[in-house]
Amino acid sequence: MTIRYVVLLYDDEAAGESATPDERRRIMDRHGAFPRVCAEHGIAIAGGEALQTSDTATTLRRRGEEITITDGPFAETAEQLGGFYLLDAPDLDSVLKAIAQLPEYSLEVRPVDPAPGGS
Repeated sequence: MTIRYVVLLYDDEAAGESATPDERRRIMDRHGAFPRVCAEHGIAIAGGEALQTSDTATTLRRRGEEITITDGPFAETAEQLGGFYLLDAPDLDSVLKAIAQLPEYSLEVRPVDPAPGGS
């Protein structure tokens, strides 16, 4: 039996924009090796994408019946959500070992709620 996990990748967008071509290549090489590392740990990659920068975000906040729509990120933070992987893995330990392959991001790992429609 496998458990589905989402891995959220956070990084400083400004640092990424100022990266040299060699630094960008090293980052992409680590992502390129990630499927092999996952397979070594019995993990299947079910999905994943890089996201456009946070200034392209649209944030909706609901308070009762009132909805506020804001362009750009809701909060100013040092790190922004830059992408995600969706993994089918035997356990959390396997995921933690495999994501060590990824570049130096802040990573958040959460199991996907198996209940239809969430909890």
